[in-house]
Amino acid sequence: MSEEGKDKKNLLLMSPMLHQGGFERVCVQTARLLKDDFHTAILIFSDKDINYDISGLEVINIDVPSSKGLPAKVRNILLRIKKVREVKKNRKIDIAYSFGSSANIVNVLSRTKEKIYTGIRCSTDTENPREVRLLTTRSDRVLSCSKEIMRQLSGEYGYSRSAYIYNPLNIEDIREKAKEKVDDIPFKKDGAGSPEESVKLIVGMGRDDRIKGFWHLVKAFSIVEKEIPGARLVLLGAGSFEGCRKLAEDLKVSSKVAFPGVRKNPFPYVAAADLYVLSSNHEGFPNALLEAMALERPVIAADCKTGPREILLSDEAYEELLKEKPDGSSTDKTIEGDFGILVPDMGDEPDYNAAVITEGERELARQMIRLLRDEKALRDYGKKAGEHVRVYSPERYRQDLARLLREEI
Repeated sequence: MSEEGKDKKNLLLMSPMLHQGGFERVCVQTARLLKDDFHTAILIFSDKDINYDISGLEVINIDVPSSKGLPAKVRNILLRIKKVREVKKNRKIDIAYSFGSSANIVNVLSRTKEKIYTGIRCSTDTENPREVRLLTTRSDRVLSCSKEIMRQLSGEYGYSRSAYIYNPLNIEDIREKAKEKVDDIPFKKDGAGSPEESVKLIVGMGRDDRIKGFWHLVKAFSIVEKEIPGARLVLLGAGSFEGCRKLAEDLKVSSKVAFPGVRKNPFPYVAAADLYVLSSNHEGFPNALLEAMALERPVIAADCKTGPREILLSDEAYEELLKEKPDGSSTDKTIEGDFGILVPDMGDEPDYNAAVITEGERELARQMIRLLRDEKALRDYGKKAGEHVRVYSPERYRQDLARLLREEI
């Protein structure tokens, strides 16, 4: 039950920006979900290009945007710490919970009397030992969004006060937004119709960043297209995608690959897909993968360090993989999970050389071809995906997070 009136604690959620990204979306969702449990406000460092609906939420902008150059960055951090400490004191904050690396650092270094919760949400965050030690020594609790990150904190850093809580997924909202009619879905007859009969639409989504591994997907697609001439690839997200565009040209598939850019409502584009592919080499708990599953899209995902295996495998299969790979490393063979297909991680070193296609990329292509040729498998995986993601309900997230935030530590 919700706390009432004066019994509510003051909760400050912190995110560098609210522009684009999984943890930024989760921050906004958290503020909405906890508004009846706590006096909740979001603090951001800059309000540039806000891309999420913040209507009805209290957002505090301290207006200290990112800067370039070491001296400027140091001044920037010190100013952020000073301003955040003032906000915490003036508002008598009881709990401060931060999202993202830069917000985490400012949160722990601006401590007054409040409880500090920091979030490690991606395996890349655990690869900076100095930062992890700062967070584990100065946070009351470190929260993660996957079992694997919690395992790493315990096994590699000896930290025992972590907890994992899966990201909330508003399935009904996603499905409703997917119904919006748009007129620029690539390779479609029109905005409202389905892909042309001969077209098999493959979609990937994320910013143009090396951790998303999109060069792997473009190379794999070049193999798929030779076997399935109607195959088309759409990569949604912010960035120039200059490397992938040139790679598609070199592989002679540029007319069959589209880069629509970032979309405030990406769901109609994802809903149009015959197959959703996640080619990342690092993730936290990939929201985009869950969103595709919420739209009953069959999925293939690389077994990157955190996230996909927990989503696509049954509990039994997940535990079995951990026995085979106790260090958390990637599977070396494709696994047909209960809720999607897991392929081996393909590496994090960008390679836009069209003449070099790795065995991992070829295996991804083989699995894409196999699924696209099997209508029954596509339907079955889509249905199972849509049913499975109900375990990530917003209400469950609210209850679990509220309990963690109220716990005596």
